[in-house]
Amino acid sequence: MDSALILQLAAIMLTLAAKISAPLLLSALGIGLLVSVFQAVTHINDATLGFLPRLIGVAVALYVSLPWILQQLVAFTTETFRMMEHGGR
Repeated sequence: MDSALILQLAAIMLTLAAKISAPLLLSALGIGLLVSVFQAVTHINDATLGFLPRLIGVAVALYVSLPWILQQLVAFTTETFRMMEHGGR
């Protein structure tokens, strides 16, 4: 393996990591924002109030997006082996 192939694989890997983590991070961000607005409106300043809704939201997002995540990872692994077999072509 030459350095160009390694750099290409690293770039693809970082892009894939950002893509597959986006649904979970965005759901946590959205739920955290909603809980913060709710706390600001109701003047409830409990630090633990946002944990459970975020945990449930991330679990639901993981359940919904898991088939897509696995498909992306399998495609990446297949493409990686194919690139290594053909020398990066």
